[in-house]
Amino acid sequence: MSDTVTIGLAQWLPACNEPERNLQDALAFTDELAERGCDLVALPELWPCGYDPATLSPDAHRAAEAIDGPRGQRLSAAANAHGIWLFAGTVPERDDDRLYNTAVVYGPDGTLCAAHRKVYLYTPMDEDKVFTAGTTPTVVHVDGIGQVGLSTCFDGDHPAYARQLHHMGARVVIEPCAYETAAESWWDVLYPANALANGQWWVMVNQCGGALLGKSRIIAPDGSITAEAARVGEGEGCELLIVTVDIESAVREAERTAGALWAERPVN
Repeated sequence: MSDTVTIGLAQWLPACNEPERNLQDALAFTDELAERGCDLVALPELWPCGYDPATLSPDAHRAAEAIDGPRGQRLSAAANAHGIWLFAGTVPERDDDRLYNTAVVYGPDGTLCAAHRKVYLYTPMDEDKVFTAGTTPTVVHVDGIGQVGLSTCFDGDHPAYARQLHHMGARVVIEPCAYETAAESWWDVLYPANALANGQWWVMVNQCGGALLGKSRIIAPDGSITAEAARVGEGEGCELLIVTVDIESAVREAERTAGALWAERPVN
């Protein structure tokens, strides 16, 4: 691992049913974060189509593309132009007659390094009626950081999922979200617990506006909040959050002080 990594998060409310406008916004935020020195840029869940449960199906279908389609090519070019790791949130992925909610990761040379299909679809919002579920957690090796886990919104609400990522070597987890205000207590309780119980950094980038919470944040492996963007209603428009963190030293300290939480022990 490197001594420090500068991470940039773009929190905003994408427009429903306006995929080209949303792509322009995503690329503009990526450009600005890269120009401000970020090594890694992260975008929220389903930014190409917005997230309104009432219109999610038509919005997602209109914005859907193959991973290597025109949108993917432009995201790849942005990562390559700036030489950054671009965790480009999640996009509606069309694969034959199926639609997936897929997180995509591009390396500094523009290579598509990972694609994670959301495993736990949020049934209270009928996501299971729009998307096909993925089947497995995903990790990707990031130069200077090591194994990075991918978790999309409701995936990370499941403690067993965080533990799976831990067993796969992930000490950093990137989580794009469209997390609602109604579940704010889960956001505030579950994720610091995930970080502490698994010795992981959690980088959470959320949509913000209307019923969507905001509060994008970076959580250290001891469960403390390193940095946090505005909650919906407390800020206006988009917010770009930039934080430089010493990933390795915090992971080492977590191993020393909390390693008993993930030590393999028989259960009687």
